[in-house]
Amino acid sequence: FERPFRATIAPPGSKSLTNRALVIAALADGDSTLSNILIADDTAVMLDGLKRLGYKLEIDPEASRVLVHWRSGRVPRRKVSLNCGNSGTTIRFLAALCALGKCVYRLDGNERMRERPIGELTDLLTALGANIAYEAKKGYPPIEVTASGLAGGKTRFPAAHSSQYLSAVLLAAPYAAEDVIIELEPNQTSWPYVAMTIELMRQFGVHTLVQLEHPGERPRELRVLRAPYKARDYAIEPDASSATYFMAAAAARPGASVTIPGLGQDSLQGDVGFGEVLEKMGAAMTRDDNSVTVEGAEKLRGIDVEMSDMPDAAMTLAALSVLAEGPTTIRGLHTLRVKETDRLSALQTELLKLGAETAIDGDTLRIDPPREVSPAEIDTYDDHRMA
Repeated sequence: FERPFRATIAPPGSKSLTNRALVIAALADGDSTLSNILIADDTAVMLDGLKRLGYKLEIDPEASRVLVHWRSGRVPRRKVSLNCGNSGTTIRFLAALCALGKCVYRLDGNERMRERPIGELTDLLTALGANIAYEAKKGYPPIEVTASGLAGGKTRFPAAHSSQYLSAVLLAAPYAAEDVIIELEPNQTSWPYVAMTIELMRQFGVHTLVQLEHPGERPRELRVLRAPYKARDYAIEPDASSATYFMAAAAARPGASVTIPGLGQDSLQGDVGFGEVLEKMGAAMTRDDNSVTVEGAEKLRGIDVEMSDMPDAAMTLAALSVLAEGPTTIRGLHTLRVKETDRLSALQTELLKLGAETAIDGDTLRIDPPREVSPAEIDTYDDHRMA
């Protein structure tokens, strides 16, 4: 940027919140209007999947709004085949939703989706009374759900590849025959996304009892009480992962600033914490009730940081680290291996094109910035976050 800029930018709605809210609204008792929904590939396949399952949706893409008519915990249609593309939230959330039905449902995706594990979700659903079979490779889509409702009860969940498995079961749990109790093994992946799910469920009237081992530590047990979701009008927050790009742009330019409205102190999204990461690099960050503001650093400095709680934002940090002084080490990136592409390997490949030196050690990425960035053509691997 030749000159400092001062901007206020509202990114589109959160993908994570949009797809969670769509499932909740479809199950709710009454009609819900969701505003500021994200219109994108991942939400389009979710909307299509819900329509194929028989849910009545009135979609207004120009206004980024959808009216979801109530079904009160029922799955309207039987014997449905769903193509979820490369949307992890869609195949995982709809697998749990289909388990509440009364027939056979097939869920599949594109070639990359068939390489992304789903076994830890199907194990969890099976423990709660679901009947799920693999069509080809065990532990991977396509899957067939022979549904007769979820029995519920008590089970245990490991520190899995994705927090979306746990979120998927939580979303469907209020309609199980019994309360769902899940014991959690330590070191749960991307916990802020599970916390987002629990809070969104609460805002639609369903409560999850959280048992802690010690105050301030992560939960050891979750208990979802049987109760219907209550329909409501709900405005989706701006996407905090997308906001990190504009926050990083401001951090990289001395004298620049960007304000993101809608991502204040009470944001449900863990990625809003990326502002604190930028502070460690030398930028300034302020957050009030309704917004977050980042101001540029005179010099960005490399940092050593754990990012397992916000893996999408870790990708923004990797790109920004090329402009910093000194190396950056990003830890806790194991989930990046099983996303729309192997994002850890892809990051390494593309950063090398820019002149950076990189090294991967397990789930840790180290980046040594170049003296001068080399112009390059960047491949994006058909992956929106890489883009």
